Amino acid sequence: MNDRTEQVDDLHLVALPSAIGCTEMFVRFALTEWALRGMRDVAAQVARALAGIVVSTADPAKPGMITARVRLSGGDLIIEIETARPVPPPQTPQGVRTGAMELEPGRHVVWCTLPLPGGMNAAAVPLPRRQRRPSELTAQGTGLDDPMTMDPEVMQRILYGLNGTQDRRDH
Repeated sequence: MNDRTEQVDDLHLVALPSAIGCTEMFVRFALTEWALRGMRDVAAQVARALAGIVVSTADPAKPGMITARVRLSGGDLIIEIETARPVPPPQTPQGVRTGAMELEPGRHVVWCTLPLPGGMNAAAVPLPRRQRRPSELTAQGTGLDDPMTMDPEVMQRILYGLNGTQDRRDH
């Protein structure tokens, strides 16, 4: 079995209650991009549980930061929440593996693995291709990348407006 991580995405959040919903949305977005729409609901439920347990252990006066992470490795989708505090593993749906461990002093992770659908391997998941592409207008040579020339009178009116003066003679 190949347990090499094929794709990873993470999000840094403040460990406040709003991080729970943000973590859920982040996982849903990542799975949509990775064409794993069928896993979104259960993965979002698991992510919400993991983030909830981490946020519940945080000090509201000094919540600190957490890192929500999703990884594709081997035949699994792995959801992790990293924090500075020790956290017990949460209750999750039946058949889901969870755990909590200390990575190093002051660095803990709570995690859950979900099997990819149909025995799929992480290397077979179609990942988004992100390449920098010029816009259609730029590719057509419309001159949008040419430096702009500004009428000096217009520029002067803008500067006077930014300074909050009604009349240019005030200066």
